[in-house]
Amino acid sequence: MLSITEAIFLYQLLSNLYQSIQVFRYDQNLKTLYIQAGLKDEIAVIEQFRGVTQ
Repeated sequence: MLSITEAIFLYQLLSNLYQSIQVFRYDQNLKTLYIQAGLKDEIAVIEQFRGVTQ
């Protein structure tokens, strides 16, 4: 599981490596982040946040 800081770092890293980010979705109920990136959508990240409370 990622912390919010780690997720932001991952998103920034993909962007800095010039990977196109096709989908960025956060499910508030499940506290889950989904990122799909890359020229051919070859990068997919699905992570649930730890330590997130409502």
